[in-house]
Amino acid sequence: MGHVAFGLFFATVAWFVWDDRASVAFIGLAAVASLLPDVDLWLSKLFPAEVHHHGVTHTVLFVTVMSLAAAALLTALFSDRIDDWIGSERFDRSSLFVFLSGGFLVGGLSHLVADMLSAPDISTPIEPFWPFFDKLWSVDLVWYNAMWINFGFLSAMIVVHLALAYLTTPPDHRYRLLPV
Repeated sequence: MGHVAFGLFFATVAWFVWDDRASVAFIGLAAVASLLPDVDLWLSKLFPAEVHHHGVTHTVLFVTVMSLAAAALLTALFSDRIDDWIGSERFDRSSLFVFLSGGFLVGGLSHLVADMLSAPDISTPIEPFWPFFDKLWSVDLVWYNAMWINFGFLSAMIVVHLALAYLTTPPDHRYRLLPV
């Protein structure tokens, strides 16, 4: 819950950059991508000796490379149909690539920030700037599994996004926010 809440927090800017469904798409992408660095939890089951939690997948380098790779793949797959799905925004291949890589990057980086604020309670601190700087980073502001903080922050972010959707979308376009 906490990582998705941070992804939503970092993605609030979308309401001021794009219109209608494009904002919803970016926010959804960032929320899903906020879970990307924890792929190491699955990889450690396959490669227990080589992969550990808060390792290479919790770096700016990994998040950036994966964001660019995922954006390239999705651009190749969906560039011909995206305008029909998103609505009023029009994306050529390069702007779609930037849009997608930005969504993945925002979500992935939000995860790193969340872990820097909470990770030392139950796991090792992260080295987000590895291999450029070999230094652990953490603030240890909140307990990682504090249900009331995670649930409260996620609830607050959902309310913020609903309010921003209402306030930034023209009245005659509000029905178009979600595909029907």
